[in-house]
Amino acid sequence: MRPSDPRARRRPRRLPFSDRAWVGQPERGPVGRNSRERHKAKRKAADAARNRRPSVLGEPVGPFPGSEGPLPEQLIDRAIAAVHHQQADEFEICRDLLVAGPGGAVGVQVVNRALLSSLVGEVEHAWRRGWQPSELVRAARREGGARHARLVADACAAQIRAYPIASVDRTWKAQLEAVEADVWWTHDDHFVDVWAVRHGVDRAAAITTAIEVLHLLLSMPAVEPIGPMPGVVDTVAANGHLDQRLLDRVRALLAKAERTEFPEEAEAYTAKAQELMTRHRIDHALLAATAGKRDRPSSVRIAVDNPYEAAKSLLLQVVADANSCRAVWMKRFGLVAVVGYASDLDATEVLFTSLLVQATRVMTGAGSKTDRSGRNTTRSFRQSFLTSYASRIGERLNAASERIGQEAAASDRGAALVPVLAARTEAVNDAFSEQFPEMTQVPTHVNNSEGWASGRAAADRAVLQGRAKLSG
Repeated sequence: MRPSDPRARRRPRRLPFSDRAWVGQPERGPVGRNSRERHKAKRKAADAARNRRPSVLGEPVGPFPGSEGPLPEQLIDRAIAAVHHQQADEFEICRDLLVAGPGGAVGVQVVNRALLSSLVGEVEHAWRRGWQPSELVRAARREGGARHARLVADACAAQIRAYPIASVDRTWKAQLEAVEADVWWTHDDHFVDVWAVRHGVDRAAAITTAIEVLHLLLSMPAVEPIGPMPGVVDTVAANGHLDQRLLDRVRALLAKAERTEFPEEAEAYTAKAQELMTRHRIDHALLAATAGKRDRPSSVRIAVDNPYEAAKSLLLQVVADANSCRAVWMKRFGLVAVVGYASDLDATEVLFTSLLVQATRVMTGAGSKTDRSGRNTTRSFRQSFLTSYASRIGERLNAASERIGQEAAASDRGAALVPVLAARTEAVNDAFSEQFPEMTQVPTHVNNSEGWASGRAAADRAVLQGRAKLSG
């Protein structure tokens, strides 16, 4: 049977709560009793009308062929609400009805199609709220596990087939390939059952996974879109990024810095990389201002993995600050959102990656740790190490930024440069505040003095590429 068009307009589901901390939406006022009654009556009438419509598979009519009861979409909605409210009994009732699929094999196929349609639809809504395929798969793996991640990847594959390949951005193509999103099944009507066999579980477990994934997708807040969605051709050329040839040179220098065992040699490689990036950044800012171009800040989201997510996020934030960007840790999803101009975002990501490699090499090289009583303290040592490392790196980067700012102001082009950089900083702050109107500071805990001292020493030896000395 031909799959239904995933692009067809369908009303998005809504979870019975509002995640205001993420989206900053005002809280709705209370709904009066009369309003509730009218809404209930309208929904009852709509449900009755839907039940009277002929089945897409022909007669007999009704929610399931030859049976009476709720539509599969209604059961799916009820099951999602039961997951949200932790109503185990209600969930089992809905799941068992979906498993059985009243009416025999045809009823099972109706349920299969409804579940896949729901998954595809919610993936599309998540894309429209700014999420990208790899981020959805990552969120499913963090909150559910490997099976949940695979189901999201399958839903992404089912959704992307609705679009001409030429209308899919190359970044999305790369992400879909990375998560192995592929339509491996033959018929949508059989999807749930073949998926269960593929993953070695029964139908009930497969449906449970699907409902949990739907609950996750519905709970994800809106975020800033990054790049064009499938079906939207981006006719605007990317501006302000580090030139690819320059970026290749920078990465080659940093690779040498990461491989060498000699701190002085690593310092030289990284200093050169920083100089290249800083020159590009300032030259581009002045050129854009002179030509009257109005570049705008954009966003990236960088994955930060366990263990020691908080310390790694802190490191990324101090690197972003040093490169005229703003960053916030999206703890639930293991992501750090960074807002800034394109070349500054490039510099932030490259520098963070290099510094994290250097820190990890020194940290793991210290081996396992125990206290005087013989208890293993490796985790506390490494947590304290990375936190101290990030703190000290921030101090070094801030000092370099102040020095470079003073030197730039005193240079021949300082009179033109200072207001340009100030305007760019203000634009970044405004964009960041608009995207993240409410934030909470999360303290990082340090309880291992040896780890703190070692991290600070490693940061003093680390090579930087945030704000190098300007020349010319």
